[in-house]
Amino acid sequence: MVRSILLSATLGALAPTVIQAFSHDHRFHHPRRLQARSVPVSQWVPLGCFTDGNPGGRTLDGATFTNTTGMTTEACITFCDNQGFVYSGTEFAQECYCGNFFANGGTNTTASDCNMPCTGNSAEICGAGNRLTVFWSGQQPPPPPTTVPSVGQWVSLGCYSDSTASRTLTVGIDPTGPNSIETCTSACFNAGYPLSGTEFADECYCGLGFSNGGAPTALADCNMPCAGNSSEFCGGPNRLNVYNFTGTLPHGPEPPAGGGGGGGNTGAPVFPVLTGLPSGFSYVGCYVDNAFGRIFSTELPDNQNLTVESCVTSCSGQNFNVSGVEFGVQCFCGNELINGAVAATDGGCDMSCGGNATEACGGPNRLSVYSSTGTVTSLPVPTVKNTSLPGQWTYQGCLQEPGPDRVFPYQIINSTSMTVESCLAQCSDFGYPAGGLEFGDECWCGDVSDVAANSPGFAPETDCVIPCAGDPIHLCGGAQRLQYYTWNGTLNLWHTPANTGRYEFLIGGVVVPLVVTLGTNNKIAMVEKFGTSEFANSTGAYELDLTLTDNFEKAWRTMHVKSDVFCSGSIVLPDKGARQLNVGGWSLDSTKGVRLYWPDGSAGVNGTNDWEENFEELHLQRQRWYPTALIMANGSILVVGGEVGSNGAPEPSLEILPKPDGTGDTWMFLDYLNRTDPNNLYPFLHVLPSGRIFIGYYNEARILDPVSLETFQVLPNMPGSVTSPLAGRTYPMEGTAVLMPQHAPYTDPVTVLVCGGSNFGIALDNCVSIQPEAENPTWTLERMPSKRVMTCIAPLPDGTYLIVNGAQQGVAGFGLADNPNFSALLYDPTQPIGQRISILNNTIVARLYHSEATLLFDGRVLISGSDPQTNNPDGTPKFPEEMRIEVYIPPYLSEGRTQPNFTIAADQTDWSYNGQYTIDVNLFHGTTSTMRVSLIAATSSTHGNAMGARTIFPEFKCAGTGAQSTCTITAPPNANVSPPGWHQLFVLDGPTPSFSKWVRIGGDPGRLGEWPNFPDFSLPGV
Repeated sequence: MVRSILLSATLGALAPTVIQAFSHDHRFHHPRRLQARSVPVSQWVPLGCFTDGNPGGRTLDGATFTNTTGMTTEACITFCDNQGFVYSGTEFAQECYCGNFFANGGTNTTASDCNMPCTGNSAEICGAGNRLTVFWSGQQPPPPPTTVPSVGQWVSLGCYSDSTASRTLTVGIDPTGPNSIETCTSACFNAGYPLSGTEFADECYCGLGFSNGGAPTALADCNMPCAGNSSEFCGGPNRLNVYNFTGTLPHGPEPPAGGGGGGGNTGAPVFPVLTGLPSGFSYVGCYVDNAFGRIFSTELPDNQNLTVESCVTSCSGQNFNVSGVEFGVQCFCGNELINGAVAATDGGCDMSCGGNATEACGGPNRLSVYSSTGTVTSLPVPTVKNTSLPGQWTYQGCLQEPGPDRVFPYQIINSTSMTVESCLAQCSDFGYPAGGLEFGDECWCGDVSDVAANSPGFAPETDCVIPCAGDPIHLCGGAQRLQYYTWNGTLNLWHTPANTGRYEFLIGGVVVPLVVTLGTNNKIAMVEKFGTSEFANSTGAYELDLTLTDNFEKAWRTMHVKSDVFCSGSIVLPDKGARQLNVGGWSLDSTKGVRLYWPDGSAGVNGTNDWEENFEELHLQRQRWYPTALIMANGSILVVGGEVGSNGAPEPSLEILPKPDGTGDTWMFLDYLNRTDPNNLYPFLHVLPSGRIFIGYYNEARILDPVSLETFQVLPNMPGSVTSPLAGRTYPMEGTAVLMPQHAPYTDPVTVLVCGGSNFGIALDNCVSIQPEAENPTWTLERMPSKRVMTCIAPLPDGTYLIVNGAQQGVAGFGLADNPNFSALLYDPTQPIGQRISILNNTIVARLYHSEATLLFDGRVLISGSDPQTNNPDGTPKFPEEMRIEVYIPPYLSEGRTQPNFTIAADQTDWSYNGQYTIDVNLFHGTTSTMRVSLIAATSSTHGNAMGARTIFPEFKCAGTGAQSTCTITAPPNANVSPPGWHQLFVLDGPTPSFSKWVRIGGDPGRLGEWPNFPDFSLPGV
């Protein structure tokens, strides 16, 4: 049956379902929480793999630390437990995150997404890029924080704007104890100030009035829990929770005293540490913090027992060479000082460390700075990057986000090396002409239309004040503010022709076909689930006579299979009978099934042949569910991949049919399929002009030697989505691969085109192509007008490709996709990159899982199937089991032009390589000087994977340039350019194709027509 993408959180039902009602940004330093009961590490339970790096920020947005060499699950759990959090999560092998809620849209995802070994224990998994391995203590989280309306006679005035350069409340003060509304208002009361404000979770300010233009802002802007009380909000970045004292103060304002926070100046002298520091660190001076913004890029969690030595050790352990201590309990790390840091007098750093009362640990907005090199670089105040931009990018301004929603749909987070250049290059590389940077380490990509649809408009440039994580001298937005850029030019020219062709209903079907093949009798053979069909009376196989579609009863012929072909593979053999081979299946013996059908009958006349199968006489060596088959250049059959059936174990191997001589097993184990299971089913297989074999699986590709079948060359990975290189192209991510046309004299490298796929549920909106045998092969990406997974591609006789069917959300499988893609596209390889796609017509029929597109002999494309089993919330089917069969009439048939025709003698239809064969053509619009000839290889299509697809434009010459002429076609030169097999031969009068005639090229060198030599199989000969 269809694979399900299984979620790993089997214990997830034990966890409380709590979604945070507020949104935290992941860069904000991480406040301490109210302590919950400590739980032994052994009692924490795994919840599985969760997404991270979501549009709102981190999934676990509490305390965090990084250990590049010693991260383990136990270390992270212990850290989070000591901080009072109920969830711990490891990410990217070395990062630990804590939280009491799953925030910002974080959700459970496929277990295999978390696949990176922990740096401190390779036997443990510590998440992956944007993926968290999550554990739960079993404790209920505390309630989410709120804005405290009043504390005694202190009354909330709401949230106010602030700036590090010019404070709204001008007196910074150090409360007694960790920062909270209570401790901050108490400190301001004792200092004689009527206004109190908390900011950035652990900062406290006092004032007599509002200064420097401070003004009320949305209450939601103050969204950071207090460092000393996680049930309260204490401002945000450049935002103050302000309180007004309504009683009588004990005295007028006085200079604030030191103390609080575990450190502070108690009157005893404090000194910088000049000796005994680790890693060669030394004191370099006292610096002003927040004159123009924070002067360090990384802040560690507050530590009530902080010492200079412990801070330096922590920073050195994370490969930073500069550290700084502030407010007695705060530790910062970096490799330079940023935001225009300026030196202060040593007397300004007069607060004692929380863990050593004799050591100086900075002061209010003062940092005691240490360096491993003896010096420190101070970078200037960051500015807008508006010159030397990549490509044709131009700066537009500081753009407002709409709040909890976002302007652009695609987010990339890089907390260490985000730059304007890297962000914009990523956006344009994936076809997005609008991009923005936010919060210093977020890159957002989309379209200019997203701005008009979602943004309230531009903001003052002073709102975009956060330096880039990887380029601290340039700005990367602000809080809810985007540094906004656009591409000056056209990245994607999607044509919208007046003539789009059209869908037409053809006939009602009898089943949902799983494999669709146009036979050399010009009838459509279909096989479907047998034994697991929704229809008890299904025989598993049917044939459609395309000349009888006006008579349902006569059009369909009932055929039979003996085992379940569910998710098998098929190809057309090069033997004289053009038999159709089907291999593999759903379960038990069917997974080794080998079935053959020899097409017979003619237009309007039923054949009598049926599918032949005998497991006792002939079967595969290995069980295969979701395999791919290929005719190799030597005429043998290559069968690759799959699983053992019934959602079973992987079958990462290949085998040859007919089985090579000998009594032992001759299958071959493939480590790369084993490593990438389950995301590599129905791998892409194509014979290259060298005779070698291209194989694409998951997001990887390589070239195989045609004799040993060992790897000849590993190719670069296929690009994924703009947000993730982990997106896949083969089932269940399911895109489609085809070879682009080959033209005589066949000297150009062949190109593989792959369109669609999925990033584990988010469908891809691009095609990628590569010339595998070119020097230094690389993938080229082209964006499609819409997202599409479960893509179907039909090669057309004019060398273009019709792209249809699929969904804009999900992956292949039962109940795993939604939002059908109703639009047809035309891909034209003759156009420049970025201009090859035309938007054609729409259907009203949802074509999701188990849909196909098959070129017919008259140039139309048969559109069939859809078996999604996607349900509405009440359990009713959202989409039907789709029996209706449509055809797409491409633009070349909807211009009112008469199709050309040609005749070919029977003795001219069996071609040898480099042989010459004659046809008599009759053109109605052009002459032979504008005529083309094409060969479209016979295919069997399942799950959008047209096995055997190939398009060739051979050399030909005509005896004259008139509308009627005798033309001589030269067959392809060898089996590498055109593996042995059957082809539809078309003549094109300008854009318009003829009806096809079948020709065989290259004979049957594998002598498949004499195989299998058993009583229950008919042999057509070679």
